[in-house]
Order: sequence, then C-alpha cells, then structure tokens
Amino acid sequence: MFRFANPHLLWLLLLVPMMIIAFAILLRLRKRNLRRFGNVEVVKSLLRDVSSWRVHAKFILFVTAFSALVFAAARPQFGAKLREEKSEGVEMMFVIDVSNSMLAEDFTPNRLDRTRYAIDKLFSQMKQDRVGVIVFAGEAKVQLPITTDYRMARSFAKRLSPSLVEVQGTDVSDAIDLASLSFSQREGASRVMILITDGEAHDADAAEAAKRAAERGIRIFTIGIGSPKGAPIQINGEFIEDEKGEMVVSRLNEELLQQIAEVGNGGYIRASNAEFGLSEIVDEIEKMEKSEVSTLRFDEYNEQFYWILWVVLGLLLIEGLLLDRRNPRLRRFNIFEK
Repeated sequence: MFRFANPHLLWLLLLVPMMIIAFAILLRLRKRNLRRFGNVEVVKSLLRDVSSWRVHAKFILFVTAFSALVFAAARPQFGAKLREEKSEGVEMMFVIDVSNSMLAEDFTPNRLDRTRYAIDKLFSQMKQDRVGVIVFAGEAKVQLPITTDYRMARSFAKRLSPSLVEVQGTDVSDAIDLASLSFSQREGASRVMILITDGEAHDADAAEAAKRAAERGIRIFTIGIGSPKGAPIQINGEFIEDEKGEMVVSRLNEELLQQIAEVGNGGYIRASNAEFGLSEIVDEIEKMEKSEVSTLRFDEYNEQFYWILWVVLGLLLIEGLLLDRRNPRLRRFNIFEK
C-alpha cells in the first residue's frame, strides 16, 4: 500500500507551472531588451561568455529540485506488512433508540443529543474493545458492524438521527434480535449489549428477545433516558399532537428496561444530565472475563522521502556549480558551445 503522510503539501506543485510562466516572461523581456541594441544574433555573438543553454539548464534543475522537495515533504510511504495486533477485550453492541420520542427535551438539549454526546465521549476513551452500533425505531438497522476503528465509530455516533430509520415507533424486541445476530462469530468472545432508549413501548416480546440473547451468552445492560413524568416532543419547532389534537408526552418506561436487564443478566441505569450511566456500565464490563481480540493492521510504513532528499541535494549542487556564464579558461574546449 502506497500513501502520502502529508498529501496536502502536494498542492505546492501548483507553483511549478507558475514558475515556468514567470521564466518564459523573463526570457521574452530579455530578448526584447537585446533588440534595443540591434540584431539579436549579432548581439549574442558579441556576448560569447553568456550561455542561454546554461540559463535554461539551471532553471530546469531548480524546478526539478523544487518538485522533488515537495514530494519529499509530502512523505511518500509504502506499507511494510500486515501486522496482527492481539489484545484482550469485549465486544460491545450499542443498541440506540432514534425514534421521534428521543427528541423530547427533558434532557439538554434533548434525549438523542445527550446520547450522541455520551457515546462519542466513550468511544474517544476506548482502546481494546470492539464496538458496533444498531439504530432502531419501528424497525432496526445495523449502523456500524463490530469494529475496533473508533474513529469511524465516533463518526457514525455523531450522525445519529431519526432520519436513519424510515419506520417510526419503538420496536425493542426487533432491535435486540438484530443486535444478537450482529456480533462476530468468534468462539469464546465476551459479548455485551447496551440498550439506550426511553423504553416508550408496550413490547411484550422484548423480554423474550432478551432471554434469547442471554442464551447466546450475551449480557444486556439498559440505560433509560428520559423522565417518568415525561416531556413533549418538538420537531422543526412544532410540538407533536395526537389524533385528538392533544400534545404528545413521551415518558420513560423503566419497568420494561428493568425487566430486559434482569432477563439479560445485566443491569439498569437511569441516565441524567449530570451522569449518563455509560461509565458505570463500562466499570461493570471491566470485571467480565476478557476474550482475545486479534486485529490486522496495515499501519507500518517505510518512509521513502530520504532518497528523494539526496536527489534534491544533488540537483541543487549541480545547479549551484553551473554558472550563467562560460568559464573563459574552458572556452577553447567548446564544452557548452551551442
């Protein structure tokens, strides 16, 4: 694999055509100035020590050296090999509710934004565990398969939105079943599911789905975000109303989330603006038996800019030794005679 460590520096190569244009303009001005003294060819014959070939050669050497220096500064690299990195960790699948009810503003600025911030903060601190993201509302979708690429995970977490799922609602059982099937197939892997939702659903199958997941060795932790008192849902500056024209209030369903956590051999935490609850769950996960995680990385690169710098040095040395005028002592050898 080939790459440039600093590809943005390649934009400096745009200076090369500008240099060529400037050089052509200078040559034209020089030729026009010579015409003031008479016939150009006659004037050149009188200036025997002036070599136009040398001027062109020095310019070509300088431009080539500059181009090579830009390539060296961009640091061309070749991948040395695939490196297998082994560590101990846990597979964590985040199952996140992105239904419209998560836009309720009993959290600052709302439930979904608070969730997005907490997950991004957690991903920025993780090092060895593998993570994945499932989003759900009336249906569930795999947003991010199990990975150790935390940069990608943070990017996906920042894009959490109700628009990711077309069907609205809160189908918790479907989300749990999909998450259970989305872990890797590695034998002996330690698996954890973290369900983040307001639980605003009367899903009789949710507990059964949690039981099926537990039978596969998956522990389920639930985080309830919202308040039992509830809050109205506002979309594009307008509050949602029901068929009777009354304002819809979204309330936290703690009973359902506690039941899922109990069946899933995990635990339940109610989130707050001050403490979301992910840190407590991670502390509990740290007590679990870790499984070996192997990751292939192609991130060992051999730097290639050293030999380019030697070329640059050689070109500049030749350019410096090559004078604009011929050496009178060497005139008889006719070395640079055009």
